[in-house]
Amino acid sequence: TATTIARVLKSAGYTTGIFGKWHLGDEDPYQPDRRGFDEVFIHGGGGIGQTYPGSCGDAPGNKYFDPAIKHNGVFEKTKGYCTDLFFDRATKWIGEKRSGNAPFFAYVVTNAPHGPLVCPEEYQQPYAAQGLDEKVAAFFGMITNIDDNFGKLMAKLKEWDLEQDTLVIFMTDNGGTAGVKVFNAGMRGGKGTPYNGGTRVPAFWRWPGVVPAEVDVDRLTAHLDLFPTFAELAGAKIPAGVKLDGRSLLPLLQDRNAPWADRYLFTHLGRWPKGQAAQSKYLNCSVRTTRYNLVCTGKGEKKWELYDLTADPGERTNLVAQHPEVVSEMEAFYGKWWEETLPCLVNEDAVGPAVNPFKEQYWKQFGGAPTEVQR
Repeated sequence: TATTIARVLKSAGYTTGIFGKWHLGDEDPYQPDRRGFDEVFIHGGGGIGQTYPGSCGDAPGNKYFDPAIKHNGVFEKTKGYCTDLFFDRATKWIGEKRSGNAPFFAYVVTNAPHGPLVCPEEYQQPYAAQGLDEKVAAFFGMITNIDDNFGKLMAKLKEWDLEQDTLVIFMTDNGGTAGVKVFNAGMRGGKGTPYNGGTRVPAFWRWPGVVPAEVDVDRLTAHLDLFPTFAELAGAKIPAGVKLDGRSLLPLLQDRNAPWADRYLFTHLGRWPKGQAAQSKYLNCSVRTTRYNLVCTGKGEKKWELYDLTADPGERTNLVAQHPEVVSEMEAFYGKWWEETLPCLVNEDAVGPAVNPFKEQYWKQFGGAPTEVQR
């Protein structure tokens, strides 16, 4: 049984909801309702309308407007733009739970601004009018739509007098895509690359009266720090025998100058042809410390690049020849991480079901049958 954030928070008395992208398996045993979520409103696969052979795929025919969304095990044919739908349902659910005895955990996971790049015309037009090409204009329009929805949610929290009792976090899952050609904050690379532009993401935390406002914390942190942070804040116990990889961020949230030991963080593209795991060890991977980023790019050959992020945040000067001792130490830690992590990376070589389970349920509910393309 997987130990998830939702399960641990439920053990501490929370009610839990997810709205948007799940992307952790479309088969029934892997669905969020089996992973600790009480309220579930999700699309399938890795993106709305995306389909891959076997287990990964959304409901047939889904698009960003009027998608079929799985709500607590039953598909609903919705009306509206996907991001609006996810925020509206999340806001409605929070409104229903605010008067109850249980605190809530709302996980709002927008599909936007993932491709294909589509948004309401009123959001795309202002950027197109500035001369941006169609896709880039849509990309920024999708982000603006998220921003508007986020603002509406924040306004509701204020209206409901929940601001002081609610920690609000905004994050993204990877570096930029279409927008990097316009603005990338001086960083090199984008989504799928091991450079800072591919792996660094924003993390805004707001909790009036608890988390100091307008404070920039420059320590090396990552997504894996969320779980221990939430558990500590909720007073939840991690099950015996479960070791979390991250650290609680609570000390840094309270004091940006709190002690925070340096660490090694690792990334890997995570995709390779079937049976090619061993040959893909160095495929778009990185090893991070506060100061250095050690990366491999290309087709998987071990060819390291080393960048001093303190002196060279744009990663323009490769120092691999000047600091062989740093490369050797970081590579050794990467090797250990790879050996520990590889057994968990089962997706690339997995044999999926003959028919995508998300689609299969849709057809059972509404009628229809798969074609070879739709499977």
